[in-house]
Amino acid sequence: MADSFIDSTILAKSQESVRPDQPLTLSLSFKIQGAIRDSFSQKNWERSYNKHDTRFLMMIEIDLKSGRRRIALIKLVRKAALFWTRNPKIPYRIWVSIIKDDTPYYPLIEDEAKSLLFDVNKVIELSGSDFLRSGTHKLYTDIRVSWGQHVYTQPNEIKARSNDVELMRVSTQ
Repeated sequence: MADSFIDSTILAKSQESVRPDQPLTLSLSFKIQGAIRDSFSQKNWERSYNKHDTRFLMMIEIDLKSGRRRIALIKLVRKAALFWTRNPKIPYRIWVSIIKDDTPYYPLIEDEAKSLLFDVNKVIELSGSDFLRSGTHKLYTDIRVSWGQHVYTQPNEIKARSNDVELMRVSTQ
């Protein structure tokens, strides 16, 4: 079985330059691929549920940096809860709900559940005053994802770095 990894990491900016009184919007997207995504299947949910392993918790840390200086540290939690279902649209006895950004989702197919849990699209909003000085800054993110041991997986931590985004901070004089 292949290892888990972070794939398709893209950091994008909303504008080329920012003033101290102006907001800045960055968007970060990435996918968690490999062994963890492949093992998160209905067959394994059933095995896991039968062994009273009914919750999956994944911690995501996004460290936004300019050079070596940290601008923001964002922590996300994704959860999956296994439950006995009687939904006539789902042909299985054990199914999953995904909690993403404190909102529960009830997917109808396995691929939708995997997408909700393992595909991350995060909008990062900052103000221009978050940067100390005027000039050009190269922004990037260090991403760390971890989860614990379950019937279908071992504990693991994976890391990745996004692309660099160049941004100009303009002073208001």
